[in-house]
Amino acid sequence: MIRTRFAPSPNGPLHLGHAYAAVVAHDLARAAGGEFLLRIEDIDPGRSRADLVDSILANLEWLGLAWDGPVVFQSQRVGSYAAAGERLKALGLLYPCQCTRADVLAASSESGPDGPLYPGTCRGRAVSLEGAAWRLDMTRAAALAGPLAWDDALAGPQAAAPEQFGDVVLLRKEAPASYHLAATLDDAADGVTLVTRGADLFAATHVHRLLQALLNLPVPTWHHHPLLVEGDGRKLAKRRRSPSLADRRRAREDGRALADALRAGRFPAGISRGGGVGEGV
Repeated sequence: MIRTRFAPSPNGPLHLGHAYAAVVAHDLARAAGGEFLLRIEDIDPGRSRADLVDSILANLEWLGLAWDGPVVFQSQRVGSYAAAGERLKALGLLYPCQCTRADVLAASSESGPDGPLYPGTCRGRAVSLEGAAWRLDMTRAAALAGPLAWDDALAGPQAAAPEQFGDVVLLRKEAPASYHLAATLDDAADGVTLVTRGADLFAATHVHRLLQALLNLPVPTWHHHPLLVEGDGRKLAKRRRSPSLADRRRAREDGRALADALRAGRFPAGISRGGGVGEGV
């Protein structure tokens, strides 16, 4: 049975890009007689706002999207992230790092999908554990896992190449886990069989496939849909104050009609569907 999920973060109002992502995940599940889950990714203490959770739920209901089962909160799973970290430490695959983003930017000479590649400054060094982040020794991890592959519903079979990310952070200084670790563990815990998300996260799947192999987790299929973009080609974003769903709802716009328009590819003026990693939605 297909099981998808929509996993917003309560760190800003949802916008049309979120609505489109939710509609795609919901409809893929319903078309296959499957389940559509809702997960709130609320483990960033500096940005997550509890008051936005009710707005997320109201927006989805306004769009006519019903989820199956109770809402899942990442903040209730902090223990599972720590346990996975300990397993990776026991395999000798994590090392502590005290470098700041500024340190990495100053020392890096290469870039990867997440930005400047970490140059390995703290790898093999004696580093204070107090307040340290924990990085994955990518070379050792990839060698231990061996060749890996994954499948995208739109782009087809992919050979995993996690090395392009360098030594990513898995356990953060300011939060219990990075997106890479938390999302991978959560999808496994929720029994997600089809990971539906935007094309901007396509590359991240290389790391997630590696983590699944290292932690003996099930391997789903992925569906990376195109993003909604503004006239300048940039994706809709909370930080750019893209018009919110809550504002549209309060203005008494018809949410179900909006969802139907998104399904049909009819977008408000100035917004279009950008290029993706494959054809279709």
